Amino acid sequence: MGKDFSQYTHYLFSQVPMFQNIGTGAYKEGLANTLIMDEHFGHPHHRFHTIHVAGTNGKGSCSHTIASILQEAGYRVGLFTSPHLVDFRERIRVNGKKVSKQYVMNFIDTERVFFEPLHPTFFELTTAMAFKYFAEKDVDVAIIEVGLGGRLDCTNIIIPDLSIITNISFDHTELLGNTLGQIAHEKSGIIKPGVPVVIGEVTIETRPVFLAEAKAQDAPICFAEEYSGDKSYEFELKGACQVKNKQTILCAVSKLIEIGYAISEEHIRHGLLHVTRNTGLMGRWQTLRQKPKVICDTGHNVGGMAYVAKQLRDEKCKRLRIVIGMVSDKDVNGVLALMPHDATYYFCQASVRRSMSSIELAELAQKNRLFGKTFSTVDEAFDSALTEADRSDLVFVGGSSYVVADLMCYIEKKRRISTIDAK
Repeated sequence: MGKDFSQYTHYLFSQVPMFQNIGTGAYKEGLANTLIMDEHFGHPHHRFHTIHVAGTNGKGSCSHTIASILQEAGYRVGLFTSPHLVDFRERIRVNGKKVSKQYVMNFIDTERVFFEPLHPTFFELTTAMAFKYFAEKDVDVAIIEVGLGGRLDCTNIIIPDLSIITNISFDHTELLGNTLGQIAHEKSGIIKPGVPVVIGEVTIETRPVFLAEAKAQDAPICFAEEYSGDKSYEFELKGACQVKNKQTILCAVSKLIEIGYAISEEHIRHGLLHVTRNTGLMGRWQTLRQKPKVICDTGHNVGGMAYVAKQLRDEKCKRLRIVIGMVSDKDVNGVLALMPHDATYYFCQASVRRSMSSIELAELAQKNRLFGKTFSTVDEAFDSALTEADRSDLVFVGGSSYVVADLMCYIEKKRRISTIDAK
């Protein structure tokens, strides 16, 4: 294919169905392709321990933080997450280091004759790549984040040491069900026979589903809300949602210790304090600059944005300016109903096909008494917000992980230009 990495990422993003671009059309129910590829590569996931993480919100924060704690404890840790923000390679890491460009290129060049006739989805292919990479890098344990749902997700071929389900709220209802109980049933599909499971948050509808599945699988179950261990550890990740994520993480780590992982209080403390340094995590209530203060967050559904909206109301600033874009298959009205009315809005459109047009978003926002300007790109909206902002203002960027991704790419592009000009 050549030596240019961008050719390979273009191939991945355009030649195999990618949920980021086309939504449900990229979702393939069942594990047939995954099992074929797993056999072809020699069942690589059998060569390392795993921890499986599902849930509507909080998967990324929990996965990265548990990886950080395990790295502090001296384990060689694989981390498989999605989506990426700036670089495809963010999805596959070992001890925080992204998979090399050369590995990705070699994988595609060597294996495309095998996998192309299968017509795998983007996520099926990247899951196979990640498992193969972790095996070749001799990781001790890999944190595997579910792509979508759980029961039929292509990561669900693993038998982990621990399963974690962070929470359940409404998202991808066209695939997972229209009730919290139905969604919980799909997520609970990662519960395996005899494997302990930690549940982060429950509702009246979801608790019985988890209890029934755990009983059917003879899997010890622990509800993080009932965790009574030391909760005084300081957490690097900020934002209202991280309070419950931290509870889930601490409960999960206590279970890992019970089953034999060598993790000390010092490892927990340092791991919680150095998540971004250890793992490269971005976009979780992340402060990008001061005066004016700029914060971004990847919350993208009603459950996630409820925390974001609360946090925005708690922030002290002269004026709140919100750069927001969303994808069309989310509960857009549900999110807009949560947002503060006293903010200035900059409606924008991320560079993925699923993005709602900024004009349509602004029209829906007006019905929720939210007003502002429309922009065709995240870059333009962000520049406008910064130009108009006073040093005491707060600029928030979010509504979709793809909006945050475009922002990160734009900032990185400007940084590179500044570096070249400085030379």
